[in-house]
Amino acid sequence: MKTLETFSRPSVLSRSPAGDPSPAQRYPALTQARISLHQLSARGWPHCTWWEQRRGAATEGSCSDRERLGIARMLLLLALLTGLALSASGVAAEEETDPSRETLQEIQKKVNDLWQNLLYPVVAGNETDGMTYATCEMKPSSKIDADKPQVTGQVLFRQHYSQGRLEAIFHLDGFPLDDAQSGRAIHIHELGDLSNGCDSTGGHYNPFSVNHPRHPGDFGNFSPRDGKIRKYKPNLFATLFGPYSILGRSVVIHEQEDDMGKGNNKASLENGNAGKRLACCVIGVCNGNLWEEKQFEAADKKKRWLRTRL
Repeated sequence: MKTLETFSRPSVLSRSPAGDPSPAQRYPALTQARISLHQLSARGWPHCTWWEQRRGAATEGSCSDRERLGIARMLLLLALLTGLALSASGVAAEEETDPSRETLQEIQKKVNDLWQNLLYPVVAGNETDGMTYATCEMKPSSKIDADKPQVTGQVLFRQHYSQGRLEAIFHLDGFPLDDAQSGRAIHIHELGDLSNGCDSTGGHYNPFSVNHPRHPGDFGNFSPRDGKIRKYKPNLFATLFGPYSILGRSVVIHEQEDDMGKGNNKASLENGNAGKRLACCVIGVCNGNLWEEKQFEAADKKKRWLRTRL
């Protein structure tokens, strides 16, 4: 039996006197398909006997235009389903046999691990049971007058890797001995640049573009006692980890008290009108020795202060 290689729209059929195409013209229109009857029979659908019956109906003049269209659609659908099945099996085989797929997954894992290490910097000797430590060695600003307080000391940080809340110890010296003095504002500033003293540290670190005092490093006011600040602060909003890490940024001690955003002017919502910058330092990763050394003094200072209030 002849195999027809293309399926095309049949030409306009000549009409019999009754207005219908002649049986001789209906037969080519019905059998004009992409696969032969033998191929259809070999695949099991439609059955060859059924097809022969439909061909006989066409030669007898009983096949309507609707039936011809339906058969053509079934043949096209069969060819489409067969193609989709072959394509799916080919993709599955490629996934099973492609040796580069596993290599790509390994590369992706290494990239993810590298990104995590960049976001969550933990160095050897710095971690103890998941705790990360950082320090900031405070120095007087090179731009202040000689009669201003020469503040030195450390601001220490620790945070449990990687979702714990930040804690800080403020261990600072060099303030006037007058206990009646006003508080001193301490903030984290954007840059760790001390090339021009504390003036080159930029403004407050404000990654979320909010008003003061809601910046991550707005630590508030600290009141010196006997020329010293010994203060422990837990549950701070700043963090050592992730894209908003304070590592590499600076801590700045100001000359005046922070008005906590209540100064009714623009500067109040930017920096709390805290005045000149007395001292500053850059935050860097360290081990836990300094924290262990200073935390007891900060705790004893708090206990002594509490006893005086009783």
